[in-house]
Amino acid sequence: MAGRASPGRYSARAWVIRLALAGSVAWIGYLSVVNSLAIALPHSELERAHALAPNNAQITARLSEALSVPEANSADRTRAADLARDALRRDATTVEAAATLGLDAAIRGDGPAAEDMFGYAQFLSRRNLATQLWAIEVAVERGDVAGALKHYDIALRTKTNAPELLYPVLVSAAADPNIRIELIKTLAAKPLWADSFVHYAARNSADPKSMAELFGGLKRANFEIPTAASKTLIDALLAGENYAEAWSYYSALRPGAKPQMSRDPDFGTMPETALAFDWVAKNTVGISTAIQPGAKSGIFDFAVSPSVSGVLLQQLQMLPQGDYVLEGRSLGLDQPSGSRPYWTLSCRRGGRELGRLEVANSSQDGGKFTGPFTVPADCPLQVLALVARSSNAMAGVTGQIDRAQLRPAR
Repeated sequence: MAGRASPGRYSARAWVIRLALAGSVAWIGYLSVVNSLAIALPHSELERAHALAPNNAQITARLSEALSVPEANSADRTRAADLARDALRRDATTVEAAATLGLDAAIRGDGPAAEDMFGYAQFLSRRNLATQLWAIEVAVERGDVAGALKHYDIALRTKTNAPELLYPVLVSAAADPNIRIELIKTLAAKPLWADSFVHYAARNSADPKSMAELFGGLKRANFEIPTAASKTLIDALLAGENYAEAWSYYSALRPGAKPQMSRDPDFGTMPETALAFDWVAKNTVGISTAIQPGAKSGIFDFAVSPSVSGVLLQQLQMLPQGDYVLEGRSLGLDQPSGSRPYWTLSCRRGGRELGRLEVANSSQDGGKFTGPFTVPADCPLQVLALVARSSNAMAGVTGQIDRAQLRPAR
C-alpha cells in the first residue's frame, strides 16, 4: 500500500527510539551511580562530594555547615550562606542549611533573622548541634539555667563528639551554686551521658571542691556515683590539700566512718575499688597481697620474695592531735626479729615518721601486737602502713593479718 512505511524504514525508526531510550537510561544510571558515590564519601571529602553531585541538597547543606565553622573567614561564610540558600531551594527540609543561615545571621548581628532560621531548624530537627548551641546561648542570656541545661541534654545526644565541646563548659559552670543545683536535677534524671560526664568531671575539674559539692548533691538525689569517679575525686582533693573536703566526701560514702580511728579493723568491707581512706593492698614486683574473705570477716594475706622490701598495706588517716594505740593479730608469720613486717604511722606531707611497731610472730601470745603512736598538731593527714623487710629465708616472708586498728589511747 502507498501510505505504509517500508519494513526497513520502520526498523530504522525503532532502533533510533531504542537507542534514545538506552541513552536516557544510561545517563540516569550514571547520575544515580555518581550521586550514590557522592553520598558514600566521608565527611572530610564534602567538597569532592559536592563537585560530583552539585544538585544534591543534602550534600550541599552539609558542605555549607562544614564551611561555617567558628574560625571561617568572610569568604567561606559568604560561600556557606550561598550554598545553604541553594540547598533550601532544592529541599526545604535540609536542617543543616537552616542552621548555617541562622549562624550567618547571628554573626552579622541580625538577631530576628537568626531567631527565625534557628527556630526553623529546631522545627525540622532537634538533632542539629549548631541549633542546640544557639538555643543554649539564648537561654544563658535570659538567665534560664534550666532551659540551657535542657538544650545541653539534647545537644549531648546529637553527635558523639559533642562531649568534647560541652563537657569542659559544664564542668566550669558547675562552680556556680545556682547552676550546680539545676545540673544535679538534670543528672539525677539519669540521661545517657550522666556517667560519662561524672567521670570526666572527676578527672578534669580545676576546682575539685565544687565537684565534691556536685557529687554530694548527686548522692543525696539517689544518683549512684561510679566508685572509680569517687576515687579520682578524692585523690584530686588530697592532691590539692583539701583534706577536710576529701574526708567529708569519703565519710558520706562510708557511713559510720570516724576520723578518730582507722576503719574496717577486721578487713570485712573489701570494696571493688578501694578509696584512699580504705585499706589499700599494694602489689609490686616480688610482693603479692590481697584482702580475702576469712572465717568470720576478712583477712589480709601477703607473700614477699627473698631480699624484697616495701609497703604491703596502707590506709590514709585524719587523726586529730593526740595519743593512739595500734593493736591487731598476725597469722602464719614466723620470722626472726629484724625480718618481720612492721607498722608505721607517718605524716603524708613530708613523710615524717611518727613511730613503728613490729608485727609479732603468730606463735607469740597468739600473734597479738600492740603499740603506741602520737600525732602532733602539725600533721593533719597521716599514712598508716604495713611494711615488709627483706629476708634471707628461701621462702621469703609469708603471713596474714586478721585484725588491725588504730584507736585513741583513752
